Amino acid sequence: MILIMKNLKITVNGRIYDVQVEEVGSSAASSYVQAPAAVPAPVSAPASAAAPVEPAAAPAPVPAAALTGKEIIKSPMPGTIVKVQVAVGDTVKKGQVLVTLEAMKMENEIQSPHDAVVSSIAVRQGDSVNSGDPLVALS
Repeated sequence: MILIMKNLKITVNGRIYDVQVEEVGSSAASSYVQAPAAVPAPVSAPASAAAPVEPAAAPAPVPAAALTGKEIIKSPMPGTIVKVQVAVGDTVKKGQVLVTLEAMKMENEIQSPHDAVVSSIAVRQGDSVNSGDPLVALS
């Protein structure tokens, strides 16, 4: 029996994993094929090196349970928030885009159903949402 080891790089949900897979085959002679030597991990920069400066984060969204307003606009489908186009206190008109949601490689504009004032926002750019998750509260 021949044991063959393969090193593979697999991407799952945007995360990259290095995996080692055994492929087992049959042969007249029973032997093992040695896997290639492991590549050493890259050496990190010394602690004295300056860390990169991250851009200022957007204000934290309001937890879904704490949304205030007469009407809560919910996500019609699972996806990722591409852009929040309103801020708390903004006056919006019927049909104005509140949030842009990417789902299945398409951008969907979530619009205001009527004239209102944005009372709270539950998401920010980059957040993943499920169908029915609250996005924006209007009053």
